[in-house]
Amino acid sequence: MPLLRPRSIRGQFMAALILFEIFVVGIFTLLIVHQQRSEMNQRMHRRLESQAFEMGALGSLALADPHPGSFARVVTIAAKSPSVSAAQITDLHGLTLASTDPTSIGKITLSVREQGYLRPLTQPVMFQSVNHQWEVVTPIVEEGGRVRALAWIYPNDRQDVQDLHALLRITALWAAFVLGACTIIAAFLAESITRQLAVLTRATRHLIQNPEDPGEFPLSVKASTEASELTIAFNRMVAAMQDQRSGLNETLALLDSMLANAPIGFAFFDRKYRFVRVNQFLADMNGYSFALHLGRGIGGILPPITAAKLERNIEAVFQTGAPVRNLELTWEPEPHRTRSWLAHLYPVRTETDATRWVGAILVDITEQKRGEETLRRTEKLAATGRLAASIAHEINNPLEAVTNLLYLIRQERLTPETARFAELAQQEVTRVSEITQQTLRFYRQSTLPTIADVSELLDSVITLHLGRIQTLQVNLQRDYPAHLSLFSFAGELRQLFANLIGNALDAMTPDGGRLVIRAHNSWQNGTLGVRVSVADTGCGISQEARRHIFEPFFTTKEATGTGLGLWVSEQIIRKHRGSVRVRSRADGSATGTVFSIFFPSTGLENEAAATETPNHQEEKAIR
Repeated sequence: MPLLRPRSIRGQFMAALILFEIFVVGIFTLLIVHQQRSEMNQRMHRRLESQAFEMGALGSLALADPHPGSFARVVTIAAKSPSVSAAQITDLHGLTLASTDPTSIGKITLSVREQGYLRPLTQPVMFQSVNHQWEVVTPIVEEGGRVRALAWIYPNDRQDVQDLHALLRITALWAAFVLGACTIIAAFLAESITRQLAVLTRATRHLIQNPEDPGEFPLSVKASTEASELTIAFNRMVAAMQDQRSGLNETLALLDSMLANAPIGFAFFDRKYRFVRVNQFLADMNGYSFALHLGRGIGGILPPITAAKLERNIEAVFQTGAPVRNLELTWEPEPHRTRSWLAHLYPVRTETDATRWVGAILVDITEQKRGEETLRRTEKLAATGRLAASIAHEINNPLEAVTNLLYLIRQERLTPETARFAELAQQEVTRVSEITQQTLRFYRQSTLPTIADVSELLDSVITLHLGRIQTLQVNLQRDYPAHLSLFSFAGELRQLFANLIGNALDAMTPDGGRLVIRAHNSWQNGTLGVRVSVADTGCGISQEARRHIFEPFFTTKEATGTGLGLWVSEQIIRKHRGSVRVRSRADGSATGTVFSIFFPSTGLENEAAATETPNHQEEKAIR
């Protein structure tokens, strides 16, 4: 039965050997018993034949003896033999004449089988009775050769049975000794054969439970059997597995590192549009933790319209197996703030070439979109600036003619009223000429630092914004000396002041306000320089916005702002080795903003001297 079959090689080996030993010992015992029975029967037959001839001879002598107890003496002599258990003499009709059993004398005690031998016999006959016991009948012959009686001899096989039992006991003891000795030898052989297999099995179980820990591998081999060869092959297989696992772990570590540190988002979706895996960069892009993404649907992360669009394309990849590239996703997480992603979807197939997941590569192109939009606006502004410079240049020609004509008119004799009108016209023409000159200065930037008059730069910028100042009814307050020199790039400082003053005017309400512009020599951290402050009483800047005002493309002016003004201004300040401080209040009754900029007097001069080449120095000396 399978339930009784040993489950180990050692048990099966010992069970098979024990069964074989039992079979051999059983066959051997049967052969011995059969041989012993055959010899016992032969000895018994010879004894019975001898007893039969002897009893027949004595019976013949007893016929000649007229004494009536002669047959009884013959039976008594025959019964004294150890090999005879009983004997009797009957006539040819079966009537008992003499017997070892006195009660049977004069009676017919023969069995039906024995009665079949009641006839004149010529020699002893040996046969088996009904109970399979051997017996012999021999004729008693008188002198004339006539059979007068029959002698029946019943053998005594007790000694033979005892000898047979003794032989069986000896055989059983010998079989038990042989079986025990063979079992012990088989146990030692099985132990030596299965020891290596047991070690291999134990190490294999350890390897299954802890694949990362090879444990006892490589296993030691101390013999040269088939089990040892199997162990050597298994050691090689485990070493190859470890090499493959090491390479796989390195590959997985490389992929994990790439997914974790790549500057783009990676995600994998199942057929229910749930996140199977994402990298940390995508989690940071979404503003959700890594754990919140796993098992969550797209609709739980993105707005419904955007999620539906992405789900449709993911389903298309599942259905067709074809990738989807350059899928643009746009939504507004906050009012007036648009986010844009560029998605690339591709199928992740199994060994059966079935699409199991859909992978997504997501790139945040929000800043790129803003940059493109700002670039378009900047190009428009640049084109407008070039157009304004061109117009200013063209206006200069007729202005010079008008100026000359007014000069000639004033040389004539004019009435006082006409002279006053001519003087007013000359003043207006001069103001128009200054405006055109300032416009041209904004377009034609200087490429080398020079000593510039900060006061003149501030005046030129205020002149450009004078129309807006008057329109907004802004109370302008100037606080700077007539001449304030600074070694700088004049055109860039003019652009810086224009950005600050323009932003201050943008923050004013239609009801007007105050604009204070100060400039003076100042000390900061032991360094002499020029400090310029632009203060307004506008709407102010919130604390959240103040953290981003110098970032590119950040603006609070919605459609009218580019987000580059203050970023460019900060670059100009850094270029002049300056610093800026911003103070603002955006809530309450008193609102406003102050930009305070400090320019060290020697910062740009030292840099220019350090970077000036010998050729430049020679050219400067020649000049």
